[in-house]
Amino acid sequence: MRYVDGFVVPVPKKKLAEYKKMATKASKIWMEYGALEYVECVADDVKPGKHTSFPQSVKLKTGEIVIFSYIVYKSRAQRDKINKQVMNDERVKKLCNPKNMPFDGKRMFWGGFKVIVQK
Repeated sequence: MRYVDGFVVPVPKKKLAEYKKMATKASKIWMEYGALEYVECVADDVKPGKHTSFPQSVKLKTGEIVIFSYIVYKSRAQRDKINKQVMNDERVKKLCNPKNMPFDGKRMFWGGFKVIVQK
């Protein structure tokens, strides 16, 4: 069964184009190493909730927008292998340098998920 890494990131609206450029580069690298799918989505209909929400989860500030992204792999084993290769890639090391990132990485969160329903 497929495996998915999911990410939620707060990005300043004024840096959205810069983020998209960075994500486009990253997507090519993940796909080069064997990811099946790489998707970046910008919030369109996400409102603060009573207890929790996408904006609250990243402590969204004025002038920021939420990005939800995910990467699909054939399996957890494939994901672990690909991520090891990706994290050792000099292009990713440059992209992930806090000086080069167009968002606050401390408020980003992510995790790996087993697929339980797939059509």
